[in-house]
Amino acid sequence: MMATVKLSFSPAPVHVRTARLVGVAVARRAGVREDLLDEVRLAIGEACTRAVALHRQYGLADLVLVEMSDNGAYSVRVVDRAPIEAGIGLAALPPDELAKESLSEDALTTGVGFALLAGFVEDLQVRPVEEGVGTEVRMVWPVGRS
Repeated sequence: MMATVKLSFSPAPVHVRTARLVGVAVARRAGVREDLLDEVRLAIGEACTRAVALHRQYGLADLVLVEMSDNGAYSVRVVDRAPIEAGIGLAALPPDELAKESLSEDALTTGVGFALLAGFVEDLQVRPVEEGVGTEVRMVWPVGRS
């Protein structure tokens, strides 16, 4: 049976730690290998920090959504409600291209966040949630069930 945990929180940095703790607990229960749990913790923290920063930058009170599921693999979705051009514009750039671009400080921070996530997560997808608003960062790790 697939388990899904949904967590939503106001865009305050203090809540990122809670999301990390819950994410690692769910990963452990799902069967993610012990040696990958630090990567899970860092990736969830980075994705949530990015979402919180975008919400704060644009003055959004909308909740940040985190959804964790163990349907054959452990997947985590982090969804923000920031304008698309703010949050996803650099998603298609590989990390080595980020250094070549002439970017604003905010755009660079978002791009560095994606570069860090790509280093933590082999299966990383970033896509728009809906027309013009919101970005979904989806991360997947393998599970080893006995």
